[in-house]
Amino acid sequence: MKKIILASKSIDRSELFNRIGVPFEMLASNIDEEKFKKKNSDPIILVKELAKAKLDFVKELVKKRGEDALIIAADTLVDLNGVIIGKAKNSEEAFKLLKTLNGKVHRLITGIAITETNDPKIINDYDITLVEFLTLSDAEIHNYIKTNEWEGRAGAYSINDKASLFISKINGSSSNVIGLPMHKIYEILKTDFKLNLFQK
Repeated sequence: MKKIILASKSIDRSELFNRIGVPFEMLASNIDEEKFKKKNSDPIILVKELAKAKLDFVKELVKKRGEDALIIAADTLVDLNGVIIGKAKNSEEAFKLLKTLNGKVHRLITGIAITETNDPKIINDYDITLVEFLTLSDAEIHNYIKTNEWEGRAGAYSINDKASLFISKINGSSSNVIGLPMHKIYEILKTDFKLNLFQK
């Protein structure tokens, strides 16, 4: 199988690939996300642009190494009634974000970008999952924040861990909430790149 590089440092995204038993390497990008956020307020366009920027950055790194690989990049954000909710910078901000999501349904949007080192073709797509939160007390939110699971996560929570207790309903891909719409990635790899993920 062609080498797969996940353009990310996300533990949650790596866990999704570990679950399906596909060998991969993680190689994080280094882009200025704030520059893109200032330029674009549409959440779907924004996640697609960020995913592509991460892809372009990592593709250049892989080219310099002289490797032939398939590269997958992604970016995830939370959208609540048209307001983009990103990652919390500290525990106080995490509390405010979770308080905002409390008892409501929000959209979790992931942009993906996929290419091969020696191929100019780039597939740039997205997926949306609706997530409904229970109504939590301030004490419950503070107790969750103490776990530090919110760090580096869009919306200041991780469905992979203790925050799964707070989610009453999911409409769409559960893996998308974790950080990668695996069904969509599978379809793209199979159809556009002729990659068999069941190949040894």
